[in-house]
Amino acid sequence: MTKVVYNGCFGGFSFSEKACERLLELEVEGADKHGSRDVCRHDPLVIQVVEEMGSVANGRCAKLCIAEVSGNLYRIDEYDGSESVQEPSDIPWINIEPIH
Repeated sequence: MTKVVYNGCFGGFSFSEKACERLLELEVEGADKHGSRDVCRHDPLVIQVVEEMGSVANGRCAKLCIAEVSGNLYRIDEYDGSESVQEPSDIPWINIEPIH
């Protein structure tokens, strides 16, 4: 199982100032002082910061959550800043079959 961080409410994915400082301290790629929106969502250090800090890691208008994915593929679906993590098995595919 792999953990993935996502935003569980409307508003948008971002980290608090304190969480950004911790991400920079850990030298997480993509971390910055302004929300660290470009970090890899499945980076173990990013997961560590969210688990260590809990709700203190939440940026403005964010509620950071952790999902577990079973394989090595996922995508983050977003609507008005609210996100969900989807795996290939969650996506309904239409199989094209010959007609006639």
